[in-house]
This record gives sequence, C-alpha cells and structure tokens, in this order.
Amino acid sequence: MESKTIKYDYKDFVSDQEVRWCPGCDDYVILRAMQKALPEIGIRREDIVFISGIGCSSRFPYYMNTYGMHSIHGRAPAIATGVKLANPSLSVWVITGDGDAMAIGGNHFIHMLRRNVDLNVILFNNEIYGLTKGQFSPTSIVGQKTKSSPYGNEQPPFSAGELALGAGARFYARIAGNSPKEMTQLFIEAEQFKGTSLIEVLQNCVIFNDGCFSGITDKNVKEDRQLYVRHGQPMIFGKEKNKGIILKGLQLEVVTIGEHGITEEDILIHDETVQDPTLHQMLVRLSYPTVTGIIRAVKDVTFEERIEEVNKQVKAHSKFKTADDLFFSGDTYEVS
Repeated sequence: MESKTIKYDYKDFVSDQEVRWCPGCDDYVILRAMQKALPEIGIRREDIVFISGIGCSSRFPYYMNTYGMHSIHGRAPAIATGVKLANPSLSVWVITGDGDAMAIGGNHFIHMLRRNVDLNVILFNNEIYGLTKGQFSPTSIVGQKTKSSPYGNEQPPFSAGELALGAGARFYARIAGNSPKEMTQLFIEAEQFKGTSLIEVLQNCVIFNDGCFSGITDKNVKEDRQLYVRHGQPMIFGKEKNKGIILKGLQLEVVTIGEHGITEEDILIHDETVQDPTLHQMLVRLSYPTVTGIIRAVKDVTFEERIEEVNKQVKAHSKFKTADDLFFSGDTYEVS
C-alpha cells in the first residue's frame, strides 16, 4: 500500500488543539506514545481514524492530526466497526475509558472482541469516572469512597483482562501509564495485529483517584511488582532479575532463582500465541506480580474477512447482478 512509504515524525501527528487534561495526568503519556508510534507504523495520516466515546480519554481525537470522531457514550466500538467495514484499508483506533467501555458500553465492547473486528482499542483505566467528577466506575475497588459511594463502593470490580478473554479476545495487552517506551512499542504491535487488539493502560487520575496504581507503578517498586512478559522469554522479574513464575499444580507461584534448587530453566516461558486461554487468564488474574506486556496474541479470521467471504458466496450464486435485476424481477405493475 502507498501509505507504507510515507515518512513522518511525532510532530506530524500533533494537532493545533490545546490539550485540556489535568496537569500530571497519564493521558499525556498515552497521547505522546501514540504520536511516536504512528511514524514507526508508517501509515498515511489520511488512512488513520480515531473514534472515541465519552470521558476524559475521549478528547483524544481532537489532539491527533488525523481523522477522528468524538462519538456517543459507550458506542465507539459500534461506530468504529461501521468505519472499518465501509473502508477496510483504514487503520481504525477506538479510544475509551473503564466507564465508557465496561458500563454503558459493555455490550458493544464484548461483542467487538467476540467478532474480532480489525480495530485497535486503547482502554484508559483509572478506576474512576473522571470527567463527571469522581463517581465509582466498573473497575473501582470494593470499599473505595467516591462521590457516588461516600460510605465505600460495595460492588466488586470488573477485570478488563478477564472480561476480554472471556469474550474471546485474540489480542490483550496491559501496560502501566508511566511506561511510555513500552507503551509506544505495544501500540505498534497492536496495529500490526490482524483482528481486535486491546491494550489496557493502568492510568492514574491525579484529581479523583490519585495513586490508584502506585503500589505497582512507583519507581521504587515497579521492577519488583510488575512482570513485563515477552513472547518466548522466561517470566523473570525483580530489580535483581532473580524472581520468576512457575506452574505448581493449577496455580502460578513466584519463586526465587537460586533458592531451593530453582534455576532459570524452571521458569515458565511466555507463549502469547497458544490457543487455550487458560494460562493467559491466570496471568491476567495474578496480583503479585501484576503482569504487563502482551499477554495474548492469537491469529484468527477477522469479522471483515468472514463478511467478505459470505458476500462472495451470495454473489456467486445469485441470479441478480444489479439492483435493477432485483427490482424488475417477478411480477411488476405500474401506478398511473
């Protein structure tokens, strides 16, 4: 495609709009990571579309020098699906938040993943409703005091990763909001994946839920509390790179290399491509360490390919070649 020969830098994707997020918000990191990723992908700006719903994250299309649409609360997946089906050559991105995607937009979200539409989805998860000033969201933790739960939230939270894999997601990745280098690379790999790619960003809200992920994202704990997985590599983490994951029975267990006879050969090798999602679900559910990186990336037929194949078969066996053939078939009559 012609777009692959275009050379850009990140400034080419910066729009002329003033960025209106709170100072210190991780949204700025996500925006810059995207503006750095797109030149590496090499697609023409005219072939890129950002579709958002409603929320702080959904201002994103204004700040990208590409096509875009700030759409309806929770309905970005439906609109993005229509855009992709109308013009399959476009690179279509869905920008959404934890409330937009998993509350009012929950149905659209899971069916987009189930259908495997060739879309790239960035889920900003700050475990709060930020734009509407601090109500609990579907990912807020039990006991969290918010504007809409002054005595503590009593609703167990959704796990975006568990929900996605349960809906049949072929590509799921997770990244901390203060990891711009890794985030940029994930955006590149997500766009190159054929099918629905979902990246959940664990993103801090400095105003209404400050420090929601500090237990795993602060610089002094990040290496010891996060495991960044890479396909084909052992699941090793920690400042000393001496912690690892093994499978013990039906559970994952953290071990220390060099203790109790444990060697690097005992550590699980990450396979993002295995069809059976059991181990991927276990990685998603693991709380220590929190697993980041590409957890699942399984090739499958896309929704557009299925639609195209059905259309070919229908056309091949249809006696009607044009709309006029259909309109004037069978008995007709004139109204005078």
